[in-house]
Amino acid sequence: MAAGRARRPLGPLWLLGPLRLGLLLLGQPGPAAASRSGSPSPRTGSVVRTFTPFHFLVEPMDILSVRGASVIMNCSAYCETSPKIEWKKDGTLLNLVSDDRRQLLPDGSLLINSVVHSKHNKPDEGYYQCVATVESLGTIVSRTAKLTVAGLPRFTSQPESSSVYKGNSAILNCEVNVDLAPFVRWEQDRQPVFLDDRVFKLPSGALIINNATDTDGGLYRCIIESGGTPKYSDEAELKILPDPEEPQSLVFARQPSSLTKVTGQSAVFPCVAVGFPTPYVRWTRNEEELTTEGSERFLFLAGGSLVISEVMEEDVGMYTCIADNGNETIEAQAELAVQVPPEFLKRPANIYAHESMDIVFECEVTGKPTPTVKWVKNGDMVIPSDYFKIVKEHNLQVLGLVKSDEGFYQCIAENDVGNAQAGAQLIILDLDVAIPTLPPTSLTSATNDHLAPATTGPLPSAPRDVVATLVSTRFIRLTWRTPVSDPQGDNLTYSIFYTKEGINRERVENTSRPGETQVMIQNLMPETVYVFRVVAQNKHGPGESSAPLKVATQPEVQLPGPAPNIRAYANSPTSVTVTWETPLSGNGEIQNYKLYYMEKGQDSEQDVDVAGLSYTINGLKKYTEYSFRVVAYNKHGPGVSTQDVVVRTLSDVPSAPPQNLTLEVRNSKSIMLHWQPPPAGTHSGQITGYKIRYRKVSRKSDVTESIGGTQLFQLIEGLERGTEYSFRVAALTVNGTGPATDWISAETFESDLDETRVPEVPSSLHVRPLVTSIVVSWTPPENQNIVVRGYAIGYGIGSPHAQTIKVDYKQRYYTIENLDPSSHYVITLKAFNNVGEGIPLYESAVTRPHSVPDPSPMMPPVGVQASILSHDTIRITWADNSLPKNQKITDARYYTVRWKTNIPANTKYKTANATTLSYLVTGLKPNTLYEFSVMVTKGRRSSTWSMTAHGTTFELVPTSPPKDVTVVSKEGKPRTIIVNWQPPSEANGKITGYIIYYSTDVNAEIHDWVIEPVVGNRLTHQIQELTLDTPYYFKIQARNSKGMGPMSEAVQFRTPKASGSAGKGSRPVDIGPDYKPPLGGSNSPHGSPTSPLDSNMLLVIIVSVGVITIVIVVIVAVFCTRRTTSHQKKKRAACKSVNGSHKYKGNSKDVKPPDLWIHHERLELKPIDKSPDPNPIMTDTPIPRNSQDITPVDNSMDSNIHQRRNSYRGHESEDSMSTLAGRRGMRPKMMMPFDSQPPQQSVRNTPSTDTMPASSSQTCADHQDPESTTGAYLANAQEEDSAQNLPTAHVRPSHPLKSFAVPAIPPAGSTYDPALPSTPLLTQQASNHPVHSVKTASIGTLGRTRPPMPVVVPSAPDVQETTRMLEDSESNYEPDELTKEMAHLEGLMKDLNAITTA
Repeated sequence: MAAGRARRPLGPLWLLGPLRLGLLLLGQPGPAAASRSGSPSPRTGSVVRTFTPFHFLVEPMDILSVRGASVIMNCSAYCETSPKIEWKKDGTLLNLVSDDRRQLLPDGSLLINSVVHSKHNKPDEGYYQCVATVESLGTIVSRTAKLTVAGLPRFTSQPESSSVYKGNSAILNCEVNVDLAPFVRWEQDRQPVFLDDRVFKLPSGALIINNATDTDGGLYRCIIESGGTPKYSDEAELKILPDPEEPQSLVFARQPSSLTKVTGQSAVFPCVAVGFPTPYVRWTRNEEELTTEGSERFLFLAGGSLVISEVMEEDVGMYTCIADNGNETIEAQAELAVQVPPEFLKRPANIYAHESMDIVFECEVTGKPTPTVKWVKNGDMVIPSDYFKIVKEHNLQVLGLVKSDEGFYQCIAENDVGNAQAGAQLIILDLDVAIPTLPPTSLTSATNDHLAPATTGPLPSAPRDVVATLVSTRFIRLTWRTPVSDPQGDNLTYSIFYTKEGINRERVENTSRPGETQVMIQNLMPETVYVFRVVAQNKHGPGESSAPLKVATQPEVQLPGPAPNIRAYANSPTSVTVTWETPLSGNGEIQNYKLYYMEKGQDSEQDVDVAGLSYTINGLKKYTEYSFRVVAYNKHGPGVSTQDVVVRTLSDVPSAPPQNLTLEVRNSKSIMLHWQPPPAGTHSGQITGYKIRYRKVSRKSDVTESIGGTQLFQLIEGLERGTEYSFRVAALTVNGTGPATDWISAETFESDLDETRVPEVPSSLHVRPLVTSIVVSWTPPENQNIVVRGYAIGYGIGSPHAQTIKVDYKQRYYTIENLDPSSHYVITLKAFNNVGEGIPLYESAVTRPHSVPDPSPMMPPVGVQASILSHDTIRITWADNSLPKNQKITDARYYTVRWKTNIPANTKYKTANATTLSYLVTGLKPNTLYEFSVMVTKGRRSSTWSMTAHGTTFELVPTSPPKDVTVVSKEGKPRTIIVNWQPPSEANGKITGYIIYYSTDVNAEIHDWVIEPVVGNRLTHQIQELTLDTPYYFKIQARNSKGMGPMSEAVQFRTPKASGSAGKGSRPVDIGPDYKPPLGGSNSPHGSPTSPLDSNMLLVIIVSVGVITIVIVVIVAVFCTRRTTSHQKKKRAACKSVNGSHKYKGNSKDVKPPDLWIHHERLELKPIDKSPDPNPIMTDTPIPRNSQDITPVDNSMDSNIHQRRNSYRGHESEDSMSTLAGRRGMRPKMMMPFDSQPPQQSVRNTPSTDTMPASSSQTCADHQDPESTTGAYLANAQEEDSAQNLPTAHVRPSHPLKSFAVPAIPPAGSTYDPALPSTPLLTQQASNHPVHSVKTASIGTLGRTRPPMPVVVPSAPDVQETTRMLEDSESNYEPDELTKEMAHLEGLMKDLNAITTA
């Protein structure tokens, strides 16, 4: 309805009470409507308007007419003032003034003269509605009536000549279009046929003649008389034949068909069966016998047809026509569905109200199908809006009443078979007029509170400080202070009036208790401006209004509303189609819908995405209820769900046969059948009966059918004596017959035996004992005239009552199995029938002893092999010599496979059985040795376990990180830390290395952490050149041949603060805590300074010696360079710069430490990165996985290849080295993999046990500036030829400048704490211990000297020494001695530098 009607100005409101309501239903005048005279108001004496009776006396009804006929649509309305009557056709008012065929009669009825109807022009057919209007009161509309005009007469089928046996029924078809069926009549020999209960016409027009006689023969035709010229059908002759001499099969000439009728109509179920003898027809409804006794609405016509007059809703059901002529029985079914026009359970009631109130018109309807409800105000459709809402499906709620809302409201209910209307009047009283009677339920709680009787007195002033303390999307909380006139305000109540800005329709909300100064206004619209004002009220009435307050609600995500008109209907037993419409409040484009459905009684909901407005769900269970709901989606997400709709899938034939069919022979002519229904879930509908088929076993083609009800038994009578019959049963639904059981046979007795007493004792009983069984045989009782239905055999050791077995009456022997050998059994035999068991016959027997020796053991399987498939799977295969050559298993033997691992030692065997010659063992541990064996078992014979096969599963990447990671600072070296850890708990293979990640930022990306590779399975590593007083975070990752494992958790360590200055960009030479100065050093044992004179003298001496030494060094260097041969050893070193944010030096993105191979001959004049020789050994190579990944080569090959095994090589260009070193302000460091640095001892396997001193020769340019780093690096990054002495770890410098930066060597016998394996070696001195065959690494930590600890060091294969190798060793001896002398001189220079800097 439009909201733009005239509204009163806003101002103080007076709510006077008490509220009262006069109830008067439209069309039911009562005392309240007897007079228009008013009654005085309790307060002012004003007149209260009463409700005006205004209703229809007669409403139009549906009419079927023919072309050219006249039609009257009746309508009459009652009101004290004569109403104006108008008519609508198809929703449009008719202009009857200028219409010459349609005119309005005085009582309001509509007359249509000469109905016009043709194929292309149908002006009169349609829906008509009567409209009654009273000026200044309102308008009401009637129900709609349909005018149907019958079409042109035509026959869809015409009668055909036929013949019928005397006494049977005949059918003459005459099918016409449905709307003309009432206009059909019949003629016999051109004379009208008179209809009765023997001769009657079906609603379709067909003629049925029951119990035909000779007078029924003749020529028949049907005529359509629809107002014009009659239309005749063809003539058909009906012949009456005499009774046949032979029986005729029973068939249906006309079966009933399912009907849908409206209450009050008549239903006809034709059922015409023909055959000889003449059949008798009876009816059942829902499997109950249908009789006409005591019922005036049910009528059986002659021949068996059923007529139901004035159909009621309780008549629905399944009707079955059963025809029986004594020889056979046939049946047909039809369902009656009843539809009910809308009916009112609760009609709207008249309402008094004031402006701004909220009211509800209640309307409750019923009908089938469920009616839809719409509301009409003064003849115009009510459009749902913010102020007019449909609540509780059918009720109309009007919010914030205004004066123009007065009038007549009608509830119109409509379904497929009719419509109805009921109305009520709304009167809005002036504010100074009290509402009569008590508050009705039609007023909402917001407007029926605090309407106490008003008295004369002072009224409250306006409430103060009205504010919105809480603003949401759909509600607002208002608070205020009490009026000035009543500061306490304990007895005041408040009314809050609010409306949308720009809308004059105002709503009211009252506080819940006196004195309350806040209220929550709910059900608002998002992002909308509302205007609020508050009025206080005391016992005298409402006071002044507060100033208007404007508040805007917050916006919200605009989600779709519910999809209207959701409907679901079953298409088939397994599919349902659901349809719906676009949501009224889509709030943008609907992207898709989600259809949810669930089987009734289940709690798991399924869903499917749908793009359109309908969807068919397939694959549902048959005859099962499902609930459906729809949710619309837009760009903001899912909207409001619809209500659930429930529908049941259609029924179908049962999908399984009945269960547990049993036969019981009653006598020589009858057999009783018993069965159980099909399993639950397979009925596919309601079981309406069971079909029994039986036949003689000797004549399988001669099948007889018998259809029974829903009982689970059936007695089949009339069988032949001593004949075997087979039976099967199938379940029936309305859809047909389900699958049948298997055939089960039973034989009738030869004669009718006596079953009034129990059988006599069997005539004989014989037993024959075996080792574990006893064969029992017997003969039946001598008296053959008593029924024997079977025999009961009881047996047991010492007592026959331990076990009982029943067998068929035909059986004459039985073998009792599974007995114990050498045991005494007592056996009893009794015959039984339905009366009970007869007299027992006893025997005893002793089973034979075991005379057969235990079976010999079988031969164990041979050729057991374990094939490793993966890290956790091994396939075991074997052969069986006791099988044929083709190894095909044809008996019931099986094999048992067992396996275990020896770690830990007490591991138990696991077993599994197999029936083939292989078995797949899964769930094994990676890199674990397992042993397997197999045995074979056949019956009671088993073999011993086979020979053992072994298999080690493949490795797998570590699945756990290294554990117990600790970081400690090295004593005396604040910028050096030592990382210790333990191997992973789940290494899953041999650990080939670790990678240490460290960074100053624990949240940095892992590719920004510094990487320190550790080769082998070492559990400690040293990292140098860290920044002082800086927190570092460390993670460790283990590696085996299959890849990298997970990282450990980050461990934090803060380096210590600086304890002294070490110079810019460098630090003091770290030679270990136990280093002692040589004799004659510049410092006293206690560190006291020497005298100045001694210092000057010492300075002169040292300078002189230094100059001489330099000259000697240059001479010796030239001399040694010339003597260098190809047999000299090459050394290698990997230098690495530390930076907190870069990865592998050289910025290798894929974390591949490069291999660095350096030849002295190429380093003298050529930069390493510009070598013209494309030596493949100089390229970067990935980290080798394990020792198996590198193939050993012959001695004749390049010996450098051996040095690649199990080691990381570092390689760094001059640019990157210089840049990083300069950025950090320190020199880059060199890291030496453990397997390539010199040990403390020689491990040559020579017969001599003399101690061989090891050279102390490796450094990493400890005192070079960044600019000279590259040269020092190239001078020191030389490798020895590992092809000749790889088993040893001797490192001899092959160039005189090799030891330029080496500090002085401590005196013999002094203790020395060597650096960790991957630390740049500053000094190394061989100890005087005997040579051992195990490589050791002494680890010095925290100032303590530890004994050498054995370390597993991957190494190349031992290479046999030759005489040439010994010769090479001797020839290189002189340069070694020179190197030692140079080392002593360099030590003196070091001491000099220390003195001068001090």
